[in-house]
This record gives sequence, structure tokens and C-alpha cells, in this order.
Amino acid sequence: MANEQDSRTATQQDNLKRRTARSMKWNVIDRFGSQILYAVTGVVLARLLSQHDFGLVGAVLVFQAFASLLIDSGLSSALIQRKAPSRLDYSSVLWFNIIASFALYAILFMAAPTISEWFHGGDQLTALARVMFLSLPLNAAAIVQTNLYTKQLNVRPVAIANAGGLCAGAVIGIWLAFAGYGAWAIVWQTLTVAAVKTLMLWIMSQWRPLYRLSWKALRSFAGVGAGMMLTSLLNTIFLNIYAFLIGNRVGLVSLGYYSQADKWSKMMTASLSQVLTSTFVPVLSGVQDQAERFARLASKMDRVTAYILFPAMVGLAVCATPIFHILFGDKWDASIILFQLLLVRGIFTVLTGLYSNYLLALGRARTIFYLEVLRDAIALVAIVITFPYMALSTTANIVLGVEILLWGQLAAAGVAWAASLIAVSHATAVPIRRYLADIAPYAAMSAVIGVAMLAIGNILGFSPLLALTAQAVFGAVLYFIANRYLGSTVQSEALAYILPRRKSSKIDASESR
Repeated sequence: MANEQDSRTATQQDNLKRRTARSMKWNVIDRFGSQILYAVTGVVLARLLSQHDFGLVGAVLVFQAFASLLIDSGLSSALIQRKAPSRLDYSSVLWFNIIASFALYAILFMAAPTISEWFHGGDQLTALARVMFLSLPLNAAAIVQTNLYTKQLNVRPVAIANAGGLCAGAVIGIWLAFAGYGAWAIVWQTLTVAAVKTLMLWIMSQWRPLYRLSWKALRSFAGVGAGMMLTSLLNTIFLNIYAFLIGNRVGLVSLGYYSQADKWSKMMTASLSQVLTSTFVPVLSGVQDQAERFARLASKMDRVTAYILFPAMVGLAVCATPIFHILFGDKWDASIILFQLLLVRGIFTVLTGLYSNYLLALGRARTIFYLEVLRDAIALVAIVITFPYMALSTTANIVLGVEILLWGQLAAAGVAWAASLIAVSHATAVPIRRYLADIAPYAAMSAVIGVAMLAIGNILGFSPLLALTAQAVFGAVLYFIANRYLGSTVQSEALAYILPRRKSSKIDASESR
């Protein structure tokens, strides 16, 4: 009987492992496939449009980010954290999202002239904002469908819908840019992506809502949902306050440089965060009552994250100059240092988000909120210290003040990560040294290899394409060999999954690298 129970448990764990791996695979395909499509469009638009055009759109995106957050109200996180949401739960969240989106659109429509006045954008920014904000109800209608697929660890339909939306948006955006529509090309690209993605998700999904909105169901999410909404609100404020201040104090051209750096750095940071949240939270929430198993899974997830995060961020930061020169020529050189600083800050951002996922899976929304308050307080101190220098510029560096601002935010992100590490260690009863031991080898390898890649780039700087090729190949090969030599279980298991015919020994998930 005991053997039968052990066998059943082993089978369940194996099935969970396969579903998690499959979910992560499709999350990776979705995010990085989407980012490739987005990048192609972004490169074309960056070459055709001016810094002022991107500054206009960047100003609108500040307010759109807040509106999108308020529409969701943390309910998506609460749905994922709950073990078995009902059809009424999903339906209530859907209708609430749609109602909230139209209400917020009406408010933002009337506020558009005030937004334009703050950024000194004139009538053009007012018109752009009023059309751009139409993406809010379009995206609101897709939140529940995406959540359902995420909960089921079935990311394939979401990946297909995202790809379809991005392809359609690319066609519209590039056509309008070539036709001379300026910033409007980005606006209509955004609307097309939202409309096509939402339509495809509804077509592919078998789920249909009840025509009911239950306030009782919504209130049942209050504990986790309200906590996550307040946390996300604070996080969104401090993700967008930089653009808000730069646009007003420094101008739309400098905001354009910052927006480009922010957009390209977020392609990696946001992608990694989304993959980790979509894959890990549903898995961990299913074992939230099993402390020992939760700790083992969290340790494995630490190593998977570090294995991908450190080489990706360090590699992109090191290769930033040849990447920008190949894609844009020297048009966006002022964005390079900002891009590098945002990438390094992104390492702390992703790790902090990972720890928040662990706390979310345990239902510790209040702890997450307190950490966000602390993180934002630290960021605010950094802003106050660097604010007097924000408008500084020189002939050689037009964004010197913005660079100083980001150095302050990088330091603040490091302190916030340390606080999150202490909190998650306490919540999971796992020593801090174990969390550090999970990620330290990958951080050290990436740093050493990054220095060598930087030297190669300096030697081959006369040819951006040659420098990038040599850096990428050298870095990837050396990282693979180092992990192979040091016996990385993450790498060996990834190869075993990607290459199923490859024979590999069974490795205890509880063992560290």
C-alpha cells in the first residue's frame, strides 16, 4: 500500500514537472517570439520616427500604465493564486474589468488636455492620448482569457494570439510610419495589437462568461486582490515616475531617448518576469501547504532564473553599443548608457519579482505590499537626491542628468532586493545563504565572462557586426562550457528536455548545483 502511494506521488510530481516545463517552454516562445516581432517593428519605427515622436508616445504611456493597472485591480493575481476559481468568479472579474476600462477611458479623455499641458505637447498630444487610450477596453476584455490559460499551464493559445496581434500591428505601424504619420504610427500599431490579440483569444477559447457580476465573488478576492493592486499601483508609480519627471523637467527629446532605452531594456526584463510569474505561481500555489516541497521547488526556480537572468542581462549590457549601432546607426547613441543601467537594475527587479511570486503563492499579499512600500520609499529617497541634477547635459552627453537619476535608482533597486530576500527567507523558513547559494555561481560566471566579452568588443569596435558576433559566440560557448564543467543540473535537465533522446541521469530536485 505504501509502495502504491509512493508510486502515485512520484507520478504526480513527474506530471507536474512536465507540465511546468511545457508551460515554461511556451512562455519563453511567447515572450521572446513576441519580442522579436516587436523588436523588428521597433527598429523600423526608430529609424523612421524622431526622438520627439517617441517622447509624445512615452508621455501617453505613463498614464496608460496607471489605467491598465486600475482596470485589473489585482484580480488577475488573486485568480491565479486561488486553487479552483469558479465560472462565476471569472465572469465577475471580466465584467468588472470591462466596466472599469470604459469608466477610466472617459476620465482620461477629459484629462487629455491637462496631460498635454504637463508635457508641453500641445494639441497633438491631446489627440494622440484620446485615441491611444482606446486600447484600455480592448485589453480589459482579454485579461480573463489569458488568466484561464495561465491557470491551466496552457500558454500556447496566448502565444499564438500575441504573435497574431504583433504581426498585424507591425504591418499597420510600419505602413503608417513610411506614409509620414509620425507618432500616430505607434498609436495605431498599439490599437491593432490589442484588438487582434483579444479577438483571437476569444475565438480560440471555449470559455464563455455568465451574464452576471457577483460582488460577493469580487469581495472574496479582496485579501489577495486588494493587496496586489496596491502593490502594483505603487510599483507602477515608480516605474513611470521617471518618464513623468523627465518629460516635464528635461523635455520630450530627452524623454524620447529615455523611452527608447526603457522600451528595449523592458523587452528582456518584462519578458523574464512574465515567464516566471506565468509558470511558477500556478505551480507553487498548488503546493502552498507543503512547506518542504515548496522550498525544494523554490530552490529549483531560483537556479533556473539565475541560469537565464544573469547571462542575458550582462550579455546585453556588454553588447549594447554594437547592438544599437547595427540597429539604429548613431541616432540613438545617447540611449546606450541609459539602456545599460536599466538592464543592470533589471537584474534586481526580476529577482525581487521572483521573491514576490513566492510570497504570492503563499498568499502573503500584505507582506508583498509592505515590501513595495519600502522599495518605493528607497526609490523616492534616490529621486530626491538626484533630482537637482536631472536637467544636466553636456555637448557630449545630452542625457547626463537622466544618467545620474538612473544610477540612483540602480542603488535603490539593490537595497530593495536585499529587503525582499530577508522577507522571503522568513516566510519560507529557508536560510538566506541558501537563496544566495542558488544564484551566486551564475552571477559570478556571467560577470567574469562579461569582462572578457567587453575586452573583445573594445578590440573589434571598428566593426559593430564583427564585435557583436564575436562577443555573442564567445560568451555563449564559454557559459555553456563553464556550466557543463561545474555540473549545472539546470543546464543538464534543460538539454534533456530539449533533446529527449539524450540520456541523462536522474537528478534530485532538492540538490543544488
